[in-house]
This record gives sequence, C-alpha cells and structure tokens, in this order.
Amino acid sequence: MSRPPSLTLPPCARAYRLDTERGAFAVQDARPDAAPIGTALLVPGFTGSKEDFVALLAPLAAAGFRAVAVDGRGQHESPGPRDERAYAQRELALDVLAQTQALREPDGGPVHLLGHSLGGLVTRAAVLLDASPFRSLTVLSSGPAAIDPSQQARVRMLIEALGTLDMESVWQAMRELDPPEAAEATTPPEIGAFLHRRWLNTVPEQLIATGRQMLEEPDRVAELARTGLATHVVSGAVDYAWPVPSMDAMAERLSARRTVIEGAEHSPNAERPQKTAEALAGFWSGVG
Repeated sequence: MSRPPSLTLPPCARAYRLDTERGAFAVQDARPDAAPIGTALLVPGFTGSKEDFVALLAPLAAAGFRAVAVDGRGQHESPGPRDERAYAQRELALDVLAQTQALREPDGGPVHLLGHSLGGLVTRAAVLLDASPFRSLTVLSSGPAAIDPSQQARVRMLIEALGTLDMESVWQAMRELDPPEAAEATTPPEIGAFLHRRWLNTVPEQLIATGRQMLEEPDRVAELARTGLATHVVSGAVDYAWPVPSMDAMAERLSARRTVIEGAEHSPNAERPQKTAEALAGFWSGVG
C-alpha cells in the first residue's frame, strides 16, 4: 500500500471531477505556469489512489508537463458499482481511454501514460486496445505478468477476507499482518487517517476483481512490443511484487528505457519523488 509523504496539493494543482463518456473520475491536475509541453495521465495501483502521485505533481509541472493523477472506478473518490464484472481489466482499460480522450480535448494532442503496479497492467491493456492516443507508456513498479509467487498467498488471503468480512474488519486484520516497520506508529497521524479513509472508500468488489487480475495476468510483453509505442520501465532498487530482474528482462524485451530509482522500493513515486519526476520528465522530453 503506497503511503504518500504528504496530502497537500501544491499551488499548481487542483482537485476536481473529470467528466468522460464513461462517467466522472476524481483527479488532481497540476499545470505549469506556461503552456505545457505535454500531458501525462497517472494511474494508481492496487489499494491506491491519485494521492500516491501528489509528490510528483510540482516537479513535473516545474519541468513543463501537465500531470493528472486519477482515482479509477471504485477507488477512493471515484464511485463504482458493487459488481465484480464492472472491474474486469477491459472495463478499466476503457476507462483509461475515456480519461485520455477527455484530457486531449480540445487540442487532441497525445498523452504520456503511466501506470503504477496494478495500474501498469491496466494501462498496458489500454494501449493494447488502442495505442493511438498515447505518446508513450511508463510502467512503474509493474512486471510482465502475474505478481511474484511470494506475494500471491497474501493477495489470495485478502480476496477471501473481502468475500466474508466488512471493510473495517479486513483493515484491522491487515494491520495485524504488517511488519513492525510498517506499523501505524511509524506513519504520521494524518497519513494514517487518510490510508484508513481511502480503504473504507474503496469498493470491495474492485479489490477482489483487480486482486485476481494480479494473480492471473498473462505475459503480454510481446503484444506491447508490437505496438511500437515508446516505453519506459521504472522501479525501485527492491520490489516485492515483481522482482527487479523480471522488470529488467521486460525492459530488454520491449527495447524500453530502464530506470532504477536508488533508495526506493515498490513506490518510487512516494519514496523518492524528486528522482522519479526527473526520470519521467527526461523520458517524456526525449519522445516529444
């Protein structure tokens, strides 16, 4: 679970609901002082939300990019139905395409797409449906297929719990499973309160459906490579969901740029935001 270092939006950003042909989505939208040299859509991961990118917004805007972080359907402040079918990967990918179309209006320029963790699988699916709206794809802390077997048992336990317990009970059970370094005592109170609130706001069927996707995702790297879209694979130096060597190999298969953010683990966007923003802006500037 990503833990944003702060919840305060920078002066360059505002929060609102982005209207699309598939409904409205909660976003945080940061813009540079001058006309942006590009627009980026930032898609969060499993149990995440737009706030996971809040520390990237100011440095990306300072680099000249409009950066829009979104809550997907059923995540935090974007509503979603109590129906697992609504969270099939194709449905989430179509949402990303609709969000992208809304951001492209009125000038129609292509968008740089970024997906963190589960968001990497969803954004890849969107590109495979239609790569034409995108200038590039950045896969952040996300791998070629299903999550590592060492993490699959935990996700299965969560799916089972969500099918039998209420969200508050599952939250308390997860806290008991956290290692000591992740204990609430090490988290600022306002961040801890936010993480709890976000969890309770998330639709359980969204978590069940997307959890299964992380367990069952096939390797679609060859399909992505055939699109010819400029691709960037970014991760921390350590990752528990997809081992770093698997992301190295994926980048090689994609002929993608590869960036490892030293000092970061599964959430470089929250753990080392300045270095992550520099890597993103450098890549985006290079592909136009």
